[in-house]
Amino acid sequence: MSTGILTLDGVDPTLFDVLDLEELDRDLYRSNLVYPDRYALYGGQVAAQALLAAGRTVTADRAVHSLHCYFLRRGDASRPTVFRVDRDRDGRSFSARRVVAQQDGQVLFNMSCSFAVSQEGPDHLVEPAPEAGSPEHLPADVLPRMFSMESRIPEQPCEAPEWPVRFWARATTTLPDDPLTHACVLTYLSDIHTGMAALPGARGRTNTSLDHAVWFHREARLDDWVLMDLVPRTAAHGRGWYTGTVHDRSGRLLASLTQEVLWGQRPERHVSPAEGGQ
Repeated sequence: MSTGILTLDGVDPTLFDVLDLEELDRDLYRSNLVYPDRYALYGGQVAAQALLAAGRTVTADRAVHSLHCYFLRRGDASRPTVFRVDRDRDGRSFSARRVVAQQDGQVLFNMSCSFAVSQEGPDHLVEPAPEAGSPEHLPADVLPRMFSMESRIPEQPCEAPEWPVRFWARATTTLPDDPLTHACVLTYLSDIHTGMAALPGARGRTNTSLDHAVWFHREARLDDWVLMDLVPRTAAHGRGWYTGTVHDRSGRLLASLTQEVLWGQRPERHVSPAEGGQ
């Protein structure tokens, strides 16, 4: 457990720093990790920490089922973030939680998430995983503003996107055998890059996250390679909407996601595809 603000001058944080929350009181948590960043606080980091805070309030027999979140204000990576969890309901099979993330008394982000008891039933894959080759034989790429993560880039489904829309990724450190940890790391990854990069005219446009949802279909391990595939669906009124899938190496569909972003003309200041919040 953290005992104070964690400042890592000149040293990159790790995933374990990202997922280290201090319990301040019942259902009240704080991320003490702070670091300099020229951009707004990465939205995937806030979402992963919010999910972790919620997961700490449910029993171990309930795995993450889904999350839906809104990015409301730009966060500051150089300041700690506080997470308040509301226990909306605990039923026989499902638990519902709401989480609000705050800095300096202002709400940055809110999330509704659901946890469910595993049940026996059919297991079908309707569509095969996208063709992406073996990650070991593909060129490496940098996942911007993410810690303890690496990426490999297969052939892209569109011509020369500004950011990859299909890529392999994994944690570079061994993670514990805890489904909540792996779900949080998948959430951390789910906000990176953008499916809008596959559309004509994507260069020169913003991709600031507005709202985001993830559905967790099967248990994942994020210290092994997973394949993310992001597909643009529409753009209108200065907003863009895309969907995505996350598969494992065997082709199992682990999770599905969707996100809406601001898709206006980019200002002169460069906006990262990982920059969450308005």
